[in-house]
Amino acid sequence: MSEAGKAPRGARLRAAVRGAPRALYEELWSEPADRVPRMGEADAPVWRPVFMVLLVIAAVGIMVIRTVELSPHGAAVGGPAVLVAVAQSAALVAGMIRPIGAWWAATALAVVAVLVIVAGAPSHLPYPLVSTVPLTPEVLYPSPFAGVALQGGALFLLALRVRPRRAVAALVLSMALALFLALRTPPLPQVSLAASAIVFSTALVLGTALRSLRLARKDLDVQVELTAEERARRTLLEERHRIARELHDVVAHHMSVISIQAQVAPHLVKDPTDELKENLTGIRENALEALAELRRVLGVLRSEEAPAQSARHTPQPSLDRLGGLIGSVRSAGLDVTLSTTGEPRPLPPGVELSAYRIVQESLSNVARHAPGASARVEIGHRAGGLSVRVTNTAPVHASPLSPGGRHGLLGMRERTMMLGGDLATGPLPDGGWEVTAILPVTFPATTTAAAIKATATPTATTEDAP
Repeated sequence: MSEAGKAPRGARLRAAVRGAPRALYEELWSEPADRVPRMGEADAPVWRPVFMVLLVIAAVGIMVIRTVELSPHGAAVGGPAVLVAVAQSAALVAGMIRPIGAWWAATALAVVAVLVIVAGAPSHLPYPLVSTVPLTPEVLYPSPFAGVALQGGALFLLALRVRPRRAVAALVLSMALALFLALRTPPLPQVSLAASAIVFSTALVLGTALRSLRLARKDLDVQVELTAEERARRTLLEERHRIARELHDVVAHHMSVISIQAQVAPHLVKDPTDELKENLTGIRENALEALAELRRVLGVLRSEEAPAQSARHTPQPSLDRLGGLIGSVRSAGLDVTLSTTGEPRPLPPGVELSAYRIVQESLSNVARHAPGASARVEIGHRAGGLSVRVTNTAPVHASPLSPGGRHGLLGMRERTMMLGGDLATGPLPDGGWEVTAILPVTFPATTTAAAIKATATPTATTEDAP
């Protein structure tokens, strides 16, 4: 390689070495760990208190073993050994709350533990031995397996809460420290570097895997929520699509009638004036233009899966067809009762269509979600409009609501809001369900007066027994 190529590589290496302390500071100190919801908050892990109790019990047991590891065989337990063992166990428990700080504390306490062993190592036997074995720390001190377990536990709790790259950096530092201590204190009993590497690597892999599983479940919950919202939104759009198609048919019918009446009107008048003919011609042209524009704009709602041509020209259902609807529902096994109150009057097609669809969807929900229940449909003709009430009794058989259930309520609400009315839905005290819709209608003054007079007399009620 040329000198020109070596120079940039050397410069990058020097820059990386100079930036290593800052990178280490950002990765393993300044950047916070993943936040875990506290108890009482939404999505708080239910296993956290149980795990904390088990961790405390394990830390106390390891603390006793660690105290023995830091004290010479046959000698009294020293205060520094107890303090270091307690501090290391406390650092392990603190990893549940502050994993980064707890790992640093565990790493520093590993060095302090070695210093305690070096300071406490005697130079002669405190009591006579049967055999003449040379006094070495290997004879006086057991291997520090508990110390490795405490540091591995701190690394595991760190890997649970930080990104894998940060956990790997912590693993490298832990292994570098273990290598340094092994080289600097050869007489002391040391757990082999291979065993330390296995413990630390296992802790890292297990903690990273559990963190990935937790994040995957969190993402799955978010996706499930988004899917439910998208399903509700799609259902709402489909219902609006259907409503728009139906209203398109109703409006197109009335515009066609206006056009025909404007064309026929001059022939019904003897010697019509030119002004009358001109006005009627303008009405017909405006009606045809509005009809063409309506079909052009709302025609896009006729998707490729639109009904067949014969079905398109089928009259939209009205309240007169409720009897047929209830008859078909009864034939499916649902016990339905229909009652009508008030004086029936001609209603706008949109109102009758919405009332019919509300009853149809309500009965479908009863058959789907309340098996074995009976239903009652009440149609009330009022001075200010029409009321529709559908109730059902408690289901005889349990039928859990499937995901995305009750989306038909969205369509009912859309139809009611379109007419400026109100919709109320909810459970009944006896375990049933109720749907009540108020559809306002503006009647001519003469019709309204007749309706008020009719409601002043005893209400006429017709009931269709099941």
